[in-house]
Amino acid sequence: MHIQDIFAAHPTTFSFEFFPPKTDKAAERLYATIRQLEALKPHFTSVTYGAGGSTRERTHELVMRIHRQTALDPIPHLTCVCSSEEEIHRILTCYAEAGISNILALAGDPPPDRPGYDRMQDAFPRAADLVRYIRRFNDAGRHPDSRGFGIGVAGFPEGHPATPNRLLEMDYLKAKVDEGADYICTQLFFDNRDFYDFRERCLLAGITVPIIAGIMPITSVDGMQRMADLAGGTRFPAALLRAVQRCQDDPEAVRNMGIHWATEQCRDLLDHQVRGIHFYTLNHSDATRRIFLSLGLNRTQKTA
Repeated sequence: MHIQDIFAAHPTTFSFEFFPPKTDKAAERLYATIRQLEALKPHFTSVTYGAGGSTRERTHELVMRIHRQTALDPIPHLTCVCSSEEEIHRILTCYAEAGISNILALAGDPPPDRPGYDRMQDAFPRAADLVRYIRRFNDAGRHPDSRGFGIGVAGFPEGHPATPNRLLEMDYLKAKVDEGADYICTQLFFDNRDFYDFRERCLLAGITVPIIAGIMPITSVDGMQRMADLAGGTRFPAALLRAVQRCQDDPEAVRNMGIHWATEQCRDLLDHQVRGIHFYTLNHSDATRRIFLSLGLNRTQKTA
């Protein structure tokens, strides 16, 4: 379903994110997770794309499997770093022919083996350039839906790690929306005040598309460390750090605390009329399922 129709039908959306597994065995474990989360009837799911398109084929395989074998609506990530116009056109054509309705357009990270990569040499130096190209693809009538692909872009409540100038950062986000983005999905955060401030700054910048909040529960101390590295500088509030320290020697207690913190984040976001919540599942179902169910959400009814 086109993302515009999803937002029109639901005042609050709920969605899950998966990443492509590296082995066939991991793929089967992930598919079991997907089947478990399918019962929660998310409005859509997203599938990530490795640095420099390194998981391109596995991303495509997972998207196609979800699309063909489940009732879920997959949204593939598409990054433009290290990609030519011909490559992007081929991927979009493949997804359009398969009936995929939406794309999450991202600049992406260069491959780890290419330090100092100059992305200005790419066909699409910035995510806004990719959004513009997808919109041109849509306008050319290459998608079975007359509107073409719905387009999502990323937002960073705590600031983009590569753009310390927060004013310039908002200019870049506004450019993505002006080029045709339909919605924004945020990077993970642990303090809702950062999200609310980001949402207000978007309004001040004239950005009025729906903004979905990205939530990832802490399930282990090691996972929190990896999260900090991967997210490029996630801010952990002092209250959260104190909670982790109190139970850091008890893995199950850390997991329960992290799920409780994320649940309270979601409850507060719902109380403040968040447009959507996107759960970063890390390819596991238990934490996401516990949060989802504890919120009392009933997908057979509209959620205010």
